[in-house]
Amino acid sequence: MKRVRAMLAKLVADERGAHIVEFGLIALPFTVILLALTDFGYHIYLNSVMEGALQRTSRYATVGDKSSGSVDDYLRAQLTAFKNANLTITKKSYSQFSGVGKDEKYTDSNNNNVYDQGVDCYYDDNGNGRWDTAATSGRTGLGGSDDLVYYTVTADFPRVMPLTSFLGFSAMDQVTANMVLRNQPYGSQAFPQCTK
Repeated sequence: MKRVRAMLAKLVADERGAHIVEFGLIALPFTVILLALTDFGYHIYLNSVMEGALQRTSRYATVGDKSSGSVDDYLRAQLTAFKNANLTITKKSYSQFSGVGKDEKYTDSNNNNVYDQGVDCYYDDNGNGRWDTAATSGRTGLGGSDDLVYYTVTADFPRVMPLTSFLGFSAMDQVTANMVLRNQPYGSQAFPQCTK
């Protein structure tokens, strides 16, 4: 029995190999933090590149002689380094800054702060013959002379680091860039008339 106690005391006092155990306890959390920071850094990098490409593209488009398709092609050409990214490009035009991303303006005839069809007069900014909320307001495309164009580019891409199953992240990530620019005044701007 004394022999077993002596062996146990010697084993408890032995510190050889303790560094391996300590490294094993620290390595996993450190690796996860490093992978998460790399993934986050790539997200920020792609966002920055997309905003720069969107800025160049929107300036390219404001001169008035470009088609919507050529503008999309110009933007996609600047983002070819991100081959795995699925790009969604939307362009909506508005006649005034105050209308970007908002309900179409209307004149509240009965002062109830709600648009009443057939009672209130509205400015049909997108020309579809009905009053629209923020989700559907604005004209699709590049608009006309002196119009404001609201660009939105969304990139869906697979994560660069294998964090999906380990931390419960989605396998896909998403970055969105937005910009509003006014077209050059190469002609007269059309303003909508108030209609019921």
